[in-house]
Amino acid sequence: MADAASQVLLGSGLTVLSQPLMYVKVLVQVGYEPLPPTLGRNIFGRQVYQLPGLFAYAKHIMKIDGRAGLFKGLAPRLCSGAIGTVVHSKVLQRCQEADQVEEPGSSRKESGSSLDQVIKETSQEMIARSAATLVTHPFHVITLRCMVQFIGRETKYSGVFSSFVTIYREEGILGFFAGLIPRLLGDILSLWLCNMLAYLINTYALDNEVSTMSEMKSYSQAVTGFFASMLTYPFVLVSNLMAINSCGLAGGLPPYAPAYRSWLHCWSQLHAEGNMSRGNSLFFRKVPAGKRYVWEEKRFH
Repeated sequence: MADAASQVLLGSGLTVLSQPLMYVKVLVQVGYEPLPPTLGRNIFGRQVYQLPGLFAYAKHIMKIDGRAGLFKGLAPRLCSGAIGTVVHSKVLQRCQEADQVEEPGSSRKESGSSLDQVIKETSQEMIARSAATLVTHPFHVITLRCMVQFIGRETKYSGVFSSFVTIYREEGILGFFAGLIPRLLGDILSLWLCNMLAYLINTYALDNEVSTMSEMKSYSQAVTGFFASMLTYPFVLVSNLMAINSCGLAGGLPPYAPAYRSWLHCWSQLHAEGNMSRGNSLFFRKVPAGKRYVWEEKRFH
């Protein structure tokens, strides 16, 4: 219990610190670009037109809503993090206890080195993560909608409890799980890719005789985790777009955003536009295709 409490406190602190970054990222993911591109240089030094990065975007939000405006959606996100940490810890503990009951005489000496052990531990982690995601997804949906309200200056989702009532009244139970399937698929694929790639690197690419073997393995886990998250990013993007799609907010309705029939339709639309990585980077951003943006509307009028 003490370990879970410390994880909740640590996670809450990191959530507060990262909230402005996530806020900007979500607005970029839905395609909201209020600022015109500027002439800059890419990583190769070539002059190109780029969209404003994280700091310019955050400054624009502060100009309109003040510093507190960067923390919209923080309350449901904190609830999601705290509940998810507890659920993940409890489910993982039950899975490990069940495993020990099934094999009471087994030892953990080969933990992390045996393929069977890696598969077993990854399966347990997958169950725990999926359970946490399933329980906390309604809070995730509310968090995203609180943030996207910035686009149309709405106040429809102003509190956690009132947001639950609003979603249930307008969309029913299914409204709480909008975008759940691509989010679950992305989490599961990312976990398996990360762990299996780390196992292959640690087993076949690293020398067990090296004195810094444990450090090298931790580095390989971090690298494979980053690589896996890059590959599965489209699932995150599609999930977030489906969570706000046709929810009554300007950012999720035509003519600003298409009305997607399903997450597969959303995926195919983004792929056709070449926007599968939209929001993946908040620096050196090129102008995404496929829609008219705020600065273009102002210039048009």
